[in-house]
Amino acid sequence: MDKFDFVNAPDRSNTDSVKWHVKKGDLPMSIADMDFKTAPEIIAAMKRKVDLGVFGYEWPEDDYFKAVADWYEKEHGHRPQQEWLIFTTGVVPAISAIVRRVSHIGDNVLVQAPVYNVFYNSIENNGRHVLSNDLQFDGENYAINWDDLEQKLALPLTTLMIFCNPHNPIGKVWTQEEVQKVAELCYQHHVILLSDEIHGDLVRKGPDYTPTFSVNGPARENVISLVSPSKTFNVAALHAATAIVPNSNLRAMVNRGLNSDEVAEPNLLAIPGTIAAYEHGHDWLEALIKQLNVNFTYAEEFINKNLPQVKVVTGAATYLIWLESFKKTTMVIIIVVFYCLKILSVSKIFIVFFNPY
Repeated sequence: MDKFDFVNAPDRSNTDSVKWHVKKGDLPMSIADMDFKTAPEIIAAMKRKVDLGVFGYEWPEDDYFKAVADWYEKEHGHRPQQEWLIFTTGVVPAISAIVRRVSHIGDNVLVQAPVYNVFYNSIENNGRHVLSNDLQFDGENYAINWDDLEQKLALPLTTLMIFCNPHNPIGKVWTQEEVQKVAELCYQHHVILLSDEIHGDLVRKGPDYTPTFSVNGPARENVISLVSPSKTFNVAALHAATAIVPNSNLRAMVNRGLNSDEVAEPNLLAIPGTIAAYEHGHDWLEALIKQLNVNFTYAEEFINKNLPQVKVVTGAATYLIWLESFKKTTMVIIIVVFYCLKILSVSKIFIVFFNPY
């Protein structure tokens, strides 16, 4: 008998789920959100907290930051110093707060399209300009246009780069050399590098991702990594994430920004849920990755057989499938919600379409 249940998905209708707030018979087509139950150790930790019956103000202590550091050392081979860590309520709220704190109205904030569309919201809603170093696609793979990147980083109004590591939605796992080069170019041109690493635990195959806080040399003094258990363990409603900022001056700026925007205080389940995930979630994550690979294989075989006008070009990370249509003007993200009929013996496969443009 399998230790974890990746077959029986809970019915999330009428549960305040954003994703499943749809009419009966409609498919949810909005948000990257798995339907697997989270790790049982996380559920148990949250139940113990609720059973306490008192829910006053809280603040993360050393056990929280140690759990984060231990996780990154064991899972990814790089241990951040605990003093580098700052609690925040989520990666997206932190991105918006950092955009406001470390850049100025009218500045350029650089991204690498095609990329997670909320980056655009965090930039434009705060009076900054989006500047894109578009990724180059050769029909098989995506790559960075390094000359274009350096030219745009060198512009006087470019003060911040939002890096997606691994890249959402194409699933690209940047190599250690690529992460190092991006960080060094940003440092050379006095641009803060803000790295969204929310999908870092979801490398399904091949070499692991390189946390940006682990780059070598002076370039490390210019980076901010944002990490969270939310995608990994399907616990987005915990509203828990961590900013990792090696440089003390930059860390003080980030800390002030998060606190000024009131996105630095945990709810009653954020601390125990995160600690349980990072201390006891290793086996669950290993089982999840195996299941994701089974589902990806099934989905890719189905698409190749039944949709010849579509090509799977997704990378080795995330639970997103990126497809290219042979109609050159059409590119969509497809988030496969794992109700695959081979896996769950149901009558349909649920697919969510999302257009980042």
